[in-house]
Amino acid sequence: MSENKEKATAPAAEAAPQAEAAAPAAAPVTEKRRKGGRYVPSGIAFVQATFNNTKVTFTDLHGNVLCWSTGGKNGFKGSRKSTAYAAQVVAADAAKKAEALGMKEVEVRINGPGAGRESAVRGIASTGIEVNAIKDITPVPHNGCRPPKRRRV
Repeated sequence: MSENKEKATAPAAEAAPQAEAAAPAAAPVTEKRRKGGRYVPSGIAFVQATFNNTKVTFTDLHGNVLCWSTGGKNGFKGSRKSTAYAAQVVAADAAKKAEALGMKEVEVRINGPGAGRESAVRGIASTGIEVNAIKDITPVPHNGCRPPKRRRV
């Protein structure tokens, strides 16, 4: 009778190591994760295009900032910061950082009257991040405060 017990436990003991060995192989590693394991597959890209500069900020869906970039940070100085090319470079730089965090799709929200509005969206799309929606969130007064007097140049 003791022989039957040994035979019954032997196959169970052999099956356990095989199950443990198969478990790690069954979970494929899909992506490399950086920054302490943060992984954000979708988010929001805020583009602030002023007359003097362009700022691009990537956030998660709750509004927590993941990465950002500006014209000055990318080496543009003076009036070159306000060009459409600078905006495209800024957006591509910020998008590469966001892509390293695992971002695949993004909603773009554009703010301001600057030259880098459309080219910033082009820069984001060129890195491979899918642009789901484009919204213009520039504040427009409904006859609120009196504007400053007109410039005379």
